[in-house]
Amino acid sequence: MIDRSRDDAGHSSKVPAVTLGFWVIKIAATTLGETAGDTVSMTMDLGYLAGSAIFLGTLVVLVAAQIRARTFHPWLYWATIIASTTAGTTMADFADRSLGIGYAGGSLLLAACVAGTLGLWYWSQGSISVRTVTAPRVEIFYWIAITFSQTLGTALGDWTADSGLGYDGAALVFGAALAVVAAAYFWTRLSHVTLFWVAFILTRPLGAAVGDYLDKPLDSGGLAISRPLASAIIAAFIVVCIVLVAERASRRR
Repeated sequence: MIDRSRDDAGHSSKVPAVTLGFWVIKIAATTLGETAGDTVSMTMDLGYLAGSAIFLGTLVVLVAAQIRARTFHPWLYWATIIASTTAGTTMADFADRSLGIGYAGGSLLLAACVAGTLGLWYWSQGSISVRTVTAPRVEIFYWIAITFSQTLGTALGDWTADSGLGYDGAALVFGAALAVVAAAYFWTRLSHVTLFWVAFILTRPLGAAVGDYLDKPLDSGGLAISRPLASAIIAAFIVVCIVLVAERASRRR
């Protein structure tokens, strides 16, 4: 799950190298996606459909800017990730609750979308490694896969938390699952590309569980922190991390 490629090797990608800093920011971004998505759809009472439209529109604009960019820009990249995870929050909630598909149905549908996107990407390009994200066609596959995985993660997180484990229990489950994936990365010969995507998906339900734990009412198992306040604190943490972590573009060997 960690990109050990050298800075001077190959051609630069427009996504960051996969380092520990990447995963810290990614988990924080998924947590922000949960609290910010709920702020718009619930606290502001705009609803899941309107929230999805707002965040999807923002995501399309940012993805277009990301594709037009000639090099890797950390601020643009993470803004796009946050847009995808907030869109994932409201879209999953809309499918699960407004459409009545339920957590199981929504999770299965979204898992099929993720698998289908990655399958088409591999069929088209011969690889789904983030190291290959250097051309517009590959970037489109990348961001579609990212958005579906964020949405799937939201549904999985809510499903697990509502199954009786609670938000803190769900966070522990997905945190433990990520630890298993990390162990597999370092101590097995399993495909690092496959492990990356598994870890990427798992960070989303972890973030969803943590976000819900922060802002849900006390009688629902949360800490009852204001959603806008929680979002502001997490956003500030992400800004500090981006400033402090000297991120570089992933390199294609």
